[in-house]
Amino acid sequence: MAQGKKGTKKGTTKPPSSSSKFVFWIIGLIAIAIIGFIFLANNEKSDDSAKEEIDYSNQPFLGEESAPVSIVEFGDYKCPNCKNFAENVVPQVVKEFVDTGKAKFYYFHYPFINVDSDRTAKFSEAVYHELGNEKFWEFHELIFDKQPEDTRYETIDVFTEEFLTETLGEMASEEEVKKVVAYFDTKAPEEAWKSDEDLGGKLGVTGTPTIFVNGKRFDGQTMDDLNELVEEAAKEKGNE
Repeated sequence: MAQGKKGTKKGTTKPPSSSSKFVFWIIGLIAIAIIGFIFLANNEKSDDSAKEEIDYSNQPFLGEESAPVSIVEFGDYKCPNCKNFAENVVPQVVKEFVDTGKAKFYYFHYPFINVDSDRTAKFSEAVYHELGNEKFWEFHELIFDKQPEDTRYETIDVFTEEFLTETLGEMASEEEVKKVVAYFDTKAPEEAWKSDEDLGGKLGVTGTPTIFVNGKRFDGQTMDDLNELVEEAAKEKGNE
């Protein structure tokens, strides 16, 4: 991911209760045409007219580079709500916006729960740098899949370097794993995730997952709300 000036470390100062600031909702699966999903949004509303510049260069994404709209998630691999989002909402985002060419979907790190969050963000940065975009997303999905269901794990170390290395070994060759671990041991991947964190702070992110569409924070509650914001962003892009 993009590397820039370092952000202020939040991993050990933000309590797990930060996730309580967000609203979690479920839309059931009804008939054939309606698909249920789980979503999380900040209670604090942003100024709809306010937009911030986001540097998308050298960031992992799903979709075509030519897509007019950029959807960004700020997430934490140890956040249960981010797991729900990855497993239940992202597939719908991909189906409705990415696969149709309307948008591309980016992931930015905003670790805040504990040292595991920082470590996993750093390790995934190393995966992206050494193995590329496709392997990053494989690792990304695998980590969320392995997140324990018991939320008490938030207060203890689970995503150790050994665990992350073994997890990567499930989807990468021994040589690839060695390359990632060697890069992980440098300062660069830490600077990369802290750059994401610093950007999140400037954008007013206070918890995860937080979503932006072409620089505007999404404060809606349904896929229809998101579709409306995506369509609005596409029109604005076309008028530039």
